[in-house]
Amino acid sequence: MENKLIVSLSPHVHSGDSVQKNMYGVLIALVPALLVALWFFGLGAFVVTVTSVVACVGFEWAIQKFIMKSERLTILDGSAVITGLLLAFNLPSNLPVWIIIIGALVAIGVGKMSFGGIGNNPFNPALVGRVFLLLSFPVQMTTWPQVGQLASYVDVQTTATPLAVMKGVINGAPGVSLSDLPDALSLFIGNNPGSLGEISAVAILIGLVYMLWKRIIIWHIPVSILGTVFVFSGIMYLVNPQVYASPLIHLFTGGLMLGAVFMATDYVTSPMTHKGMLIYGVSIGLLTVVIRLFGAYPEGMSFAILIMNAFTPLINNYCKPKRFGEVAKKR
Repeated sequence: MENKLIVSLSPHVHSGDSVQKNMYGVLIALVPALLVALWFFGLGAFVVTVTSVVACVGFEWAIQKFIMKSERLTILDGSAVITGLLLAFNLPSNLPVWIIIIGALVAIGVGKMSFGGIGNNPFNPALVGRVFLLLSFPVQMTTWPQVGQLASYVDVQTTATPLAVMKGVINGAPGVSLSDLPDALSLFIGNNPGSLGEISAVAILIGLVYMLWKRIIIWHIPVSILGTVFVFSGIMYLVNPQVYASPLIHLFTGGLMLGAVFMATDYVTSPMTHKGMLIYGVSIGLLTVVIRLFGAYPEGMSFAILIMNAFTPLINNYCKPKRFGEVAKKR
């Protein structure tokens, strides 16, 4: 009669899959975006990615080994590697190593392990690390190297991102116009400045197709986010096309694709029901557009996801499925 009932932490996968198998499936889906980053940023992308992944895995091992004194280490389940990779994808390719290490410590130590490890963290750990670095080191986090500098890391020429151009037009900055933006094809392929993993929409969409095919995620969250951004940015574009960029530019620019596909869909921090996922996705999309157009920061995806991570328990409570045999209450 022993071991008949095993109670474990989330995420719970109702199939023959395991958490480890799905985590490595996500890593496979991230490969196209990684290859594009290495192609366009070269040495800088390699240094940032390796530093972030090694630091995240190392901090998780050290915290479990020496602070939590856990007998079962989880560094091989793939979650720490994903956190490191996603953190790197949210960083510029010339960020100093010591800042990357601080971000990894915050992502793993504060965003994940302080809550008990995988299954307990209320916020996406990679975004916790990214937002901490953005608030603590705003200059370094918003200095963007030009694409194509393959052999350089620190000594690079910098330029404005498409989101910075869009924000400059909205704020009425002199000498800035929407004509300065790259064309939609360049944004779609990845030939534009930005964080490592956000520059190529096509690479991220390849990862999305793979995860949908393997049933690692379902369509509700990414489609609701992208659809909401397209609709609301499209409305603003119709109101004033001289100030607000087209919805396609919004979709292909910044961390929208990366966040919608790989971070908002995090098993632990997103709602459990289909209805809840749609509410969650629409809210993230709306918040992203509001912050992009009216907030202080050019990008709003990270903040939008973290805000809705906080609302996930409330959404789960509201969208709780009816118990089997339960009679609906009269209103």
